[in-house]
Amino acid sequence: MPALAPPRRPGETHSVPPAETAPQLLIATNNPGKVRELRRLLDGCGFDVLTPGDLSLALEVEETGTTYAENATLKARAFAAAAGILALADDSGIEVDALGGAPGVYSARYGGPGLDDAGRVQWLLHDLRGRPHPARGARYRAIVAVAEPAGGSGTVVTFEGVQEGYIACTPRGEGGFGYDPIFLVDPWRTQAELSPEEKDVLSHRGKAVRAARAYLRAQVR
Repeated sequence: MPALAPPRRPGETHSVPPAETAPQLLIATNNPGKVRELRRLLDGCGFDVLTPGDLSLALEVEETGTTYAENATLKARAFAAAAGILALADDSGIEVDALGGAPGVYSARYGGPGLDDAGRVQWLLHDLRGRPHPARGARYRAIVAVAEPAGGSGTVVTFEGVQEGYIACTPRGEGGFGYDPIFLVDPWRTQAELSPEEKDVLSHRGKAVRAARAYLRAQVR
């Protein structure tokens, strides 16, 4: 039987310790599609996951790196420094074998300024016109970076995810974003035709974030 607390003297109160709160993690992106995916993928990571909007944080980071890891690190460090909390960023792209691995790290800028996702998809299809299926092999690659808030130069750890596939001849599906409508995950379906749950299992970002989530969970034990 547990010991009883000693009786209180008149006028004496016992202080109640505050409830323990989860540490905070900032998703370092302004891309609505990535925000949705990352929130879903980070569920259960042990952190209170926040977005820039939650903090009224307006920050644009120029992606001057030449690799996914460099760009992900730039974004994670900048957001961590601005918010003063741990930040997670990703950089990703599609690599097409027939184009020598392009557009790769420049996927979000493929075709030049002014194009949206649909415009970049059409640009890529134009560059692959006449190519038969065996020559349309491609992969999605993602690097996720987690940065500590130490004046923009804190510790950063990175995680990689790769997803193999092919480029379809025409866009199909309403889900996902980016190049998903033309990225074939099997002979019948594009990434944009998958449910969110299916995409999380198969995607490059899903693989990288699951590795990051395991790392984050270990930090709060």
